[in-house]
Amino acid sequence: MSRSRLPAPSDLPGIELPHNAVLPDYRNGGLFGLIRNVRAYLDGHPWHAPGPSAPPAPDATPRKLVFILIDGLGDMFLQRTGAEGTLLAHRTGRLTSVFPSTTASAVTTTMTGLPPARHGLTGWFIHDRRFGGVIAPLPAIQRGGAPLRGPLAVPRLFAYRTLFQRCKRPAVFISPRDLASSPYSRRHSRGASTVGYKGLQGMIDAIAATIGASGSHPILVHAYYPTFDGLSHAYGCNSKEVNTHFERIDAAFGQLLERLRGSGTDIVLTADHGFIDSPPERVIDLDALPGLQTLLAAPLFGERRTAFCAVRRGAERDFERMARECLTGKAAVTRSEDLVGLGVFGPGKPHRRLQERVGTHVLLMEPGWTIRDHVAGEQEHAMIGVHGGLSPDEMWIPLIQARC
Repeated sequence: MSRSRLPAPSDLPGIELPHNAVLPDYRNGGLFGLIRNVRAYLDGHPWHAPGPSAPPAPDATPRKLVFILIDGLGDMFLQRTGAEGTLLAHRTGRLTSVFPSTTASAVTTTMTGLPPARHGLTGWFIHDRRFGGVIAPLPAIQRGGAPLRGPLAVPRLFAYRTLFQRCKRPAVFISPRDLASSPYSRRHSRGASTVGYKGLQGMIDAIAATIGASGSHPILVHAYYPTFDGLSHAYGCNSKEVNTHFERIDAAFGQLLERLRGSGTDIVLTADHGFIDSPPERVIDLDALPGLQTLLAAPLFGERRTAFCAVRRGAERDFERMARECLTGKAAVTRSEDLVGLGVFGPGKPHRRLQERVGTHVLLMEPGWTIRDHVAGEQEHAMIGVHGGLSPDEMWIPLIQARC
C-alpha cells in the first residue's frame, strides 16, 4: 500500500483489467499530486504545479491561488471540443484522476489531501455496517433513501481533518448554495470560510470578489462547479446540451482571466474525472443474473463502472467462474485485495474500513458497459453519461493554468 508508482497494465498478468485501462498516478502525474502542492501552498510555500520543472523562487509579494474544479470535465473531451477556446489555450498538460474516477472519491481528495485508500470513500456507494450496510456518504443516506441516523453519524463517517485545517494561509471554499450547507460540505470545508453562489456567473463573481477583498495577502480560493457533470449524466457526454454548456464555461473562464488581470493571482483549473456514454443496450441489470446475485451478501456498491461485490464466504470461486462466464467482454473480474495491493487506491496507511468498502471482488467494466442492481425504496436514475472506471476518457483530466 505504500507504493505510488503503479506498473503498466501490461505488466500485471495476475490481475484482470479492462481494455486500455489507465491506472491512477499518485505522484506528480495525478490529481493527488496536484492537491499535495495546493497543501504546500497553504503551508506557506510558493505555488508550483506538479511537473518536472524546478519550484519557482519566492515572490517578493506572495501570490494568491485560485483552484477551480469543474466536475466531469475530462481531458479527452476538452481536446475534442475546446478548439480555439480559452481553456484549451491554457492547458499545460493532463493528470490522472484517483480511483475510482468519481466525485465521491476525487472531490474528497481535493478537500482533504488524502487518497481514497486513506479517506475511505471508494465510490458513490460504500459498505459500512455501522450505518446499516450500503450507504451513499455524500447525501448521507442508505440505499433505499433512509437518512443516516444519530447526532455523530457525520463525524464518524468522515473522521479525518480537511485540507484547510492547521494551515498558515487562509482559504475560502466557493460552492453552490444548495451544496454549501450540506453535511458533507460543512464537514469537508472546516478551516475555510464558505461562500455560496448561484449559477456559473455567480461562481465567477464570487471568485473575483474574494480575490479583490484579499488585498495584497496570499489566499487560496477553492471553487467547485457541478453543473457540467449533471448535464453529462442526463444527456450524454457528447450531447448538444453538454457542448453548449462547455462553451459557457469556456467563456466564463476567459471573463475570469480579464477580471483578475494584474491581481497577482495564479489560477489552476482541473476536474475530478471525465465521462463516457453507456447506451441502454450496454447496461447490465444484475436482477437478470439471479445465479450471480444469490452469491452476494449485500447489494452492489462503488459505481456502475466499478462495482464492488461482497461475495458470500465460501462462494468466492463460484462467483469468479460465473462472473467470467456471464460477463465475458463486458467486465474484468478481479479480487479486491489484489487491487488494494496494487496501490490503485493510493499510498499511505489505509482507512480502517477500506477492506469492507472494496468488498471481496470488483467488476471493472469494459468501455461502454455499466452494471446495476435494485434496492427496495430506491429511486432509479437513468444515466447516459457515466464515470468511475479506468478508461482513458474517465481517468484523464486536464491541467489548465493561468497567471493574472
